[in-house]
Amino acid sequence: MHLCHLSRAGLAAAALVLTTTTATAQKPQRVDLLVGTGWLAEHLHDPDLVLLHVGDRGEYDKAHIPGARFVSQNDVSVSNHDHSTDTGLMLEMPSADSLRARLAALGIGDRSRVVVYYGNDWVSPSTRIMFTLDYAGLGSRSALLDGGMSRWKAENRPLTAEVLTRSAGTLSALHIKPIVVDAAFVRGRIGTPNFHLIDGRAAVFYDGVEAGGPRKGHIVGARNVPFTDVTTEELQFKGPAELERLFRNAGVNPGDTVVAYCHIGQQATAVLFAARTLGHPVLLYDGSFQEWGRRTDLPIENSTDGGAKKQ
Repeated sequence: MHLCHLSRAGLAAAALVLTTTTATAQKPQRVDLLVGTGWLAEHLHDPDLVLLHVGDRGEYDKAHIPGARFVSQNDVSVSNHDHSTDTGLMLEMPSADSLRARLAALGIGDRSRVVVYYGNDWVSPSTRIMFTLDYAGLGSRSALLDGGMSRWKAENRPLTAEVLTRSAGTLSALHIKPIVVDAAFVRGRIGTPNFHLIDGRAAVFYDGVEAGGPRKGHIVGARNVPFTDVTTEELQFKGPAELERLFRNAGVNPGDTVVAYCHIGQQATAVLFAARTLGHPVLLYDGSFQEWGRRTDLPIENSTDGGAKKQ
């Protein structure tokens, strides 16, 4: 993983400082992170708006919200499928300079207000884009369209197949937020008060009923909040009371830091986005179970054998 000008250890240390000394500064309100269809319709032609469609390319080509640009994970991440040594990770952050160029290519500049929306049921790919924008220091100028394309279409709002030619944005050097951590950081924080490790995968993987990698189970001490549980059947994010109950049942108290992982670092971002709407400081273990599960020096446990720890 490329981590800008910081080493992995340095980034993890910075993340600890961020979440323990400036937690109050990282408390965006739900209204800052989610916009409705009415707001987007009103601001659709704002000159500084950059609208990003996350979903199937064929769907986008057929119909999308006017002015939207198509974006995929490949546009803002790096992937290493090294099957010869089985060490490659599928979804990792680029270097700061590379990420800045990638975001600028999407039309994002220093004055941009970015709105991300999901086509069909692409919620977690969209929250991964949102997390990336926050990591890049653009979180205060980025929001997610609640309900995505489905809600927009249900309200009979305008769609188009026209793809407009857009110029690249002028984007200054990024101010990277240290919100991505590694395996050493996670292992060192297991059981630490006010740091809660959340597994965002489906329960069958968390419990070890099905394999989510070379080993079955979950990271020792992790609690399960499946990424699908943070949204309604209509794919809108659940209200604050419901989300608070969900996190409280996982042992997370107000103000606690949520550290999340999943298979490859995508589904977990839906959980982290929900946590951000409640004001929690958040961290992503980007290597996730893809990395942790293949390393036999890292402990796991599962529910099928009574929760016994596996080294």
